[in-house]
Amino acid sequence: MYLKINQADIGYKTPLISNAEADLSLGDVCLLIGNNGVGKTTLIKSILHQTPLLNGQISIQNKNVKDLSVKEIAENISIVFSKAVVPQNYTVEDLISLGKYIYYPYYFELKKKDKTEVSEIINELDLNQYKNVLLKNLSDGNLQKAFIGRALTQSSPIIILDEPTTHLDEKNKIIILKILRKLAKEQHKLILFSSHDWRLAKEFADKIWYVKDQQLYSGIVEDILLQHEELTNVSLFKVNENFVAPKISAPPFHKEMLYSLLQKNFQKDLSYLSFDFNNGFWIISGKQLHQQCKSFEEITNFIKNIH
Repeated sequence: MYLKINQADIGYKTPLISNAEADLSLGDVCLLIGNNGVGKTTLIKSILHQTPLLNGQISIQNKNVKDLSVKEIAENISIVFSKAVVPQNYTVEDLISLGKYIYYPYYFELKKKDKTEVSEIINELDLNQYKNVLLKNLSDGNLQKAFIGRALTQSSPIIILDEPTTHLDEKNKIIILKILRKLAKEQHKLILFSSHDWRLAKEFADKIWYVKDQQLYSGIVEDILLQHEELTNVSLFKVNENFVAPKISAPPFHKEMLYSLLQKNFQKDLSYLSFDFNNGFWIISGKQLHQQCKSFEEITNFIKNIH
């Protein structure tokens, strides 16, 4: 595990989150959710060691974050806050280039390979036409992409985003979340982002950290949602145009969760499979296959092994 929280009490004088246990690996996309004031931002600041733990440990690559220097933390973690100050006289290219200055003093000029990497990131985020535009003249969606670009140029294995889709319309939310998932899977980044819009975000996250009643519940998205009735709200929709769905016989929310899980993780045609939910178990059948699974994690592992 690349990022690990071990028996941590998170807060200030008294814990907002008690005895937290969770871990994430490179390539994971994790959604951090919870009501206002439960400690989501404090948890992020604790990972950055901006807010010391009351008890326990947070480690990156088996190193306690409290033993890491500010520079070492910056080399491991890129952060995008939703309320970031927008430098008024900076262009998109200026902002994205800033990520490289964790490696140099500010009076140094970036090397040719750094400038090439900045250009590649601008292109990846589809910001070429805005590279010389002042940040104050950008739309909210493109401004958020520019801040994500700055985080990418740090070349850090972990990217943490605090409410990255706040104030964005649905189209731009989907664009941002697709970019984050692509980064995790293609560049092997660990992505942790907080959001109130869990019904949309669950389509893109592998795991959830859910803060409630001073506890941190962590696990695969679909399993955590099913364990908490307040998070269930059926809203089946398709975001992966290449996905061909299997036959699913289940209550509406269980069907939604399975559909979400499968289209998120599998590009191939799954129409030859049938999924039947019965007495708390999923029965998977098709093409001489017959498997019983208790959790969505078991389903994911099973399908990965037959492809």
